[in-house]
Amino acid sequence: MSDAQSPTVRRRRLGMELRRLREASNLMIEDVAKHLECSMSRVSRIETGKSVARIRDVRDMLDLYKVGDEAQREQLLTLAKDAQQRGWWTEYESVLSAGLDTYVGLEASAASLRTFQTHLIPGLMQTEEYARALIKVGRPTESTANIDRMISLRQRRQAMLADDGSLEVWAVLDEAVLRRPIGGVPVMRAQLARLLEAEELPSVTIQVLPFARGAHPGLGGAFTIIGFPDPTDLDVVYVDSPAGNIFLEKDRDVRRHTTWFDHLRAAALPPDESTDFIAAVADELKKTSPYPRG
Repeated sequence: MSDAQSPTVRRRRLGMELRRLREASNLMIEDVAKHLECSMSRVSRIETGKSVARIRDVRDMLDLYKVGDEAQREQLLTLAKDAQQRGWWTEYESVLSAGLDTYVGLEASAASLRTFQTHLIPGLMQTEEYARALIKVGRPTESTANIDRMISLRQRRQAMLADDGSLEVWAVLDEAVLRRPIGGVPVMRAQLARLLEAEELPSVTIQVLPFARGAHPGLGGAFTIIGFPDPTDLDVVYVDSPAGNIFLEKDRDVRRHTTWFDHLRAAALPPDESTDFIAAVADELKKTSPYPRG
């Protein structure tokens, strides 16, 4: 279920407000670091919501920024306290890759996900067999126990789709996503069937971008735009790349990716034609031998 009170979102909200207060005070991060007797990177991570802020540090920052309004101070200190709570996904810390914990925390609070995928089925729609095949390829030395934990985490995340429809998902999939038989033909056939099931949910929209469309704005790679129920929590763009997990929050970056997504869904097949396209690819797989030819 989407949770507007996710500690990840609370940290982000607190950080944005602390940065606003610092800038209004005409102070640099270096000034704050000196006042708190910590590193500048520590202050930066607090302002970007990547680190949990200690109550004492938040109080000292409010003093430095000369915030005298008791109601405002109490609100921010309460937010800092709430941000220290642990989300359900921390149960999987041992198998969460760097940055993925932040993504899952944001996803848990999301009202909408607009995602463009170039190679893979979105995690919220993956079957266990498909996900297991992906993990084994990406982490060939991973233990069976850890793989099971990763699968369990993915299944917990997928429950959001079926909870109450409060999370809206709009996915544009490059045709390559459907054509690459991850895990083999039987696994991929089952995966496409799951995709068709997900598309029937009122909160899910799936479009296919055929090869025939040629060049498009998504050639740079996959991305996801995360939107939140509270309008004060601005959208975040998530990019999963070989270099690591990247979160883009600057207005120009979010606007650029939003424009790209709008162009992508305009170029893609309409949802009903996309459903037919997915079913046709699944039908083609029925005629394909599950075994490689020697």
